[in-house]
Amino acid sequence: MENLQSYLERQGVEKNLIGVFANLAEAIKKISVAVRTTDTGKVGTENVYGEEQLALDVLSNNIMIGELKKNLAVGLVASEELPDEEKVGDGEFALAFDPLDGSSLVDVNFSVGTIVGIYKTKSFIGMKGDDQVAALIAVYGPRTTVFVTVKNGVAHFTLNGAGEFVLTKDNIQIGEGKYFAPGNLRACTNNPAYFELVSSWIKDQYTLRYSGGMVPDINHILLKGKGVFAYPGHKDEPHGKLRVLFECAPMALIMEQAGGAASDGEIRILDKKLESLEQRTPIFIGSKGEVEKCKNALK
Repeated sequence: MENLQSYLERQGVEKNLIGVFANLAEAIKKISVAVRTTDTGKVGTENVYGEEQLALDVLSNNIMIGELKKNLAVGLVASEELPDEEKVGDGEFALAFDPLDGSSLVDVNFSVGTIVGIYKTKSFIGMKGDDQVAALIAVYGPRTTVFVTVKNGVAHFTLNGAGEFVLTKDNIQIGEGKYFAPGNLRACTNNPAYFELVSSWIKDQYTLRYSGGMVPDINHILLKGKGVFAYPGHKDEPHGKLRVLFECAPMALIMEQAGGAASDGEIRILDKKLESLEQRTPIFIGSKGEVEKCKNALK
């Protein structure tokens, strides 16, 4: 079976970027072990966004940065667990990541993941999601899997017993279908349009697939080939809580490369220019028709 490296070579990916993916693969394998074995308790600190850090958050972040620092082609990193972007060398590649998205779900044994966007830049400020050269989502569930795009479609890989990521699904495509993952339902209390949208999904007998984590919900849409994930803002958080750089831009690139769509309700997520590392956005992502339905319902 084709492995990650041979897939990237077949896609004509430059040697240095293949090396970056090799480092990411090693980091993901180590985080996968950490998720199964590390204490899920809090460490008594907060990240720059005021969120309590778990031991797993800190360990996953250290694993990612430690692996990326081994590669001379990497010059810049930014993480949800760091206060600012960090220069780690003189390489051309810059990686922004959420090392363990949904970490609060680990103690109840739900799936969690890692999200990575790869750029060629000396600073993330001023970048758009469209500037990414590649993106990756890792899922830590019963199996460890990754979605990869190098802007030529989306492929899905599974970690096998020999420690290799082998291709399990190529050319993933998103069509239309009745799955919905409604994030931030509290917004229904002061956003009647969102309440009506959620109600319409229920009335039209859509199947609910919501885990409380963005990675497993997007994973479901990609593998089923249909559905929508919604996370609007609300009165106290008009832009929602999901960050453009660390979560939404990589997810949007992968979804669009699979033939889906991602919008903040007005414009493409990939068109949003980054003004700060902590910039947040509402997001509606999945099947093109469902994203358009969200945009029309919430105008």
